[in-house]
Amino acid sequence: MTTGLVANRIEVMHGVNLDQLGRRPATHYGTLTFDELEQRITADARELGLEARFFQTNHEGEFVEHLHRLDGLADGIVLNPGAWTHYSWAIRDALELCGLPAVEVHLSDVDAREDFRKVSVVRDHCIATVKGRGPDGYRDALVRLREELQK
Repeated sequence: MTTGLVANRIEVMHGVNLDQLGRRPATHYGTLTFDELEQRITADARELGLEARFFQTNHEGEFVEHLHRLDGLADGIVLNPGAWTHYSWAIRDALELCGLPAVEVHLSDVDAREDFRKVSVVRDHCIATVKGRGPDGYRDALVRLREELQK
């Protein structure tokens, strides 16, 4: 976190297959496209006095490398690693190393889906998890991060 300045820089990180929103099953992921989701998150962040910056990749190593580079660039993270949530110990370790407050977000209610989706290896390094709220979950995550950053 920056000293003496307002901590309001939020890195929104989307993982594998999130760029395919609009093509994925609407029953789980809603009807917004990826671009529409990012526009909505941007508007919500501005309304909350936060500055959102976005990153998306379908390559696990790039996700890890991006977490490594956030020092001094962000004050908090909203992350939806997609399927990596359930098994990527590399992302978990990079999130721990990063040391920024993070909120895990899932558009669908992962606990009401297949058994493997109930496991999150990143959750221990997040201050909160939001699931099953669709795009509204990102706003919930931004609100929670703002509360954390104002402490």
